[in-house]
Amino acid sequence: MEADAPVIGNPGIVIRPSSDADVSAMIGIYEHHIRRGVGDTGDFEEERLLPDDLKRRRKTMRKKRLPHLVAERNGEVAGYAYAVPFRKRPAYRYTLKHSIYVHPGHLHAGIGRRLLPALIEACAAGGYRQMIGYIDAKNEASLRLHEACGFVQVGRLPSVGYKFGRWSDSVMVQCPLGLGSETQPATWSRPVEELIAGHDWGQE
Repeated sequence: MEADAPVIGNPGIVIRPSSDADVSAMIGIYEHHIRRGVGDTGDFEEERLLPDDLKRRRKTMRKKRLPHLVAERNGEVAGYAYAVPFRKRPAYRYTLKHSIYVHPGHLHAGIGRRLLPALIEACAAGGYRQMIGYIDAKNEASLRLHEACGFVQVGRLPSVGYKFGRWSDSVMVQCPLGLGSETQPATWSRPVEELIAGHDWGQE
């Protein structure tokens, strides 16, 4: 996952649900990191992400009560983050896998430090209990960001990816959501759109 290094202060940043109007900007961010970034080992794909594909993904996420957020900085989409089911089997229905991407022109502006906590909070409010991430071992900025947001490293998969002429290790990180495993999961609460709309991430 691409993310910026932690910084103090992040003026002009607004976190909000993504919309179809953001699709073009999100695809531009995604393609930059696929072509040039260190990247998430889950994103070593060669086929282009098309606008209609992303719109369908967003629609599916909404049906599954999953947030898809963007960070807007001075009116421009500066990053986005989302979560998907960790695995399809029912036993894993309270666990999510996430991705976060930051626009190359907005690195070191605190985008990741706003986006990731907002994603965590929205997923926890939706009744999910664990969040998983896979990070390229060389992506030190993303590893620091996740550690600052409560993730811990729970595993390392050596040489599972091959990109840009090198083998890459993938670091698995995990963060409990809400009460985590301390209690039994309850029934699903309010729709994720209501949870997101009801929370004021605001502007700093």
